[in-house]
Amino acid sequence: MCSPQESGMKAVGVRMVTRSRSRGPVAGPRGVGEDAVRLRMGEAAAEGRKSCSPVKHPQKTQRLKVAYEAPGGEKGEGTEPLVAPGWEPPDWRKQLENIRAMRSGRDAPVDQLGAEHCYDPSAPPKVRRYQVLLSLMLSSQTKDQVTAGAMQRLRAHGLTVDSILQMDDSTLGTLIYPVGFWRSKVKYIKQTSAILQQRYGGDIPASVPELVALPGVGPKMAHLAMAVAWGTVSGIAVDTHVHRIAGRLKWTKKATKSPEKTRTALEEWLPRCHRVGAGRPTSLSLTPTLMDPTPTGSYGVRSMDC
Repeated sequence: MCSPQESGMKAVGVRMVTRSRSRGPVAGPRGVGEDAVRLRMGEAAAEGRKSCSPVKHPQKTQRLKVAYEAPGGEKGEGTEPLVAPGWEPPDWRKQLENIRAMRSGRDAPVDQLGAEHCYDPSAPPKVRRYQVLLSLMLSSQTKDQVTAGAMQRLRAHGLTVDSILQMDDSTLGTLIYPVGFWRSKVKYIKQTSAILQQRYGGDIPASVPELVALPGVGPKMAHLAMAVAWGTVSGIAVDTHVHRIAGRLKWTKKATKSPEKTRTALEEWLPRCHRVGAGRPTSLSLTPTLMDPTPTGSYGVRSMDC
């Protein structure tokens, strides 16, 4: 950097030299000589300003790499596929294909006796939803065949909120026996039915938090009720079977200690198009399968195109 004084001294020096040279014997006419002097003075001043200006270094520009997703899932030219962040099991797609192949026969009891088969199709929508919820409450720790039998006996007596509330506990227990924990379920069914009548006009809630707040209704039942009764995919319904098998398949990033922890871990990576529920295996616990990808199975993962 040059100071203003230094710049002025350089400019004066240049003027003195150019004037002395212009007076020599080879100088041209006076008008032409003065123009040349002015031209030289302008060039010298420009050089002085240039030498005193700070040096600017070119900056390197950073290029951003952007990936675009073509509309409709199509691959456009020059585009790169978007990669979903996060963890996922390395072979889960192949495993899911194998599960679908094993379940292609639709020969499990749940395929004919699941919650979507236990309600009265001729009943009003509100009654059908109530019957779906009751079948799910009865299914806990109970085989599908036993649950279906109990639902048939209840429907023969008129299965509505009002009929259950008017029925005495002894009769209700006789109708649902031998489902697992039938005494506790008599109490839960009566309490839940009273809440539905008082708060929901005899219908069932349309959200998971409200469903799990009902006596005798857990997260798995709530998600299945949302899928079967309301047609809404709210999450994966995980029971003890799926909890154990998901661990065997290493479908969770780390080991989980409860079905609800497994559900949370699965929902962190499993695409939503594969979610509806997960339920009983079709074989013994020593060689179980994981999911039932039937289109309407209440204990399975609905198979939809991702």
